[in-house]
Amino acid sequence: MNTQIIDSGRDASGGYKVDVSRGENVDRVSSEWFSRPDDERYLSLDDLFASVKTRAEQSRTRTVESAAIRVEAHRDDPEKLGLVLPGTDEPIAPTHWSFGQLSSIVGAPAAYLRELPAPLAGINLQYGLTNHRAEQIKTMEVANGRTELRAVTGPDYGRIYDHELVSAVQRIAGNGTGDTRWKVPGVLDWSTGIYNPRVDVGSVQMSATRSNAALIT
Repeated sequence: MNTQIIDSGRDASGGYKVDVSRGENVDRVSSEWFSRPDDERYLSLDDLFASVKTRAEQSRTRTVESAAIRVEAHRDDPEKLGLVLPGTDEPIAPTHWSFGQLSSIVGAPAAYLRELPAPLAGINLQYGLTNHRAEQIKTMEVANGRTELRAVTGPDYGRIYDHELVSAVQRIAGNGTGDTRWKVPGVLDWSTGIYNPRVDVGSVQMSATRSNAALIT
């Protein structure tokens, strides 16, 4: 993707003009953009803020004993693995990120476990949770249609929510639609340049005073 910077002049509509003769290729930006589905790409920072703010409101954190976590897998669905946390009966689905965090806690190689059928991965993970030194962990769960385990951290971990980061960016970039010298690529000729990863919030914007794209993660 050819990323272009914003000229210092404004067009008739009040937004900043784009100098199409300048820019550079940023492979990582292109890769991220093409890999994101439509519901993870946003045309304004306001839209991104609303989405991640809703996600925060649908989340909860709690502290549990690692040894008390029960792993569930089903023979008829070799790809499905669920975790039952203390105080609940319904299994929740770990994300790629939280599965790696949980595996790390018990000293298991996450990359190897991901290659196994869910029943075998579940047996190994359950063994690690049961036999590893028990410790308190803090979970972050998000209920949005289905409940996902999005993070597993230490009990004293302090979280900065995605919407707080977006709010801080907006103090510099406005809405990213031309109201400041920063502009979301999506409001130009291509579809969009802000994406909402499942773990970190990232935004790709153009600066009028720099010749490169800034990837904020």
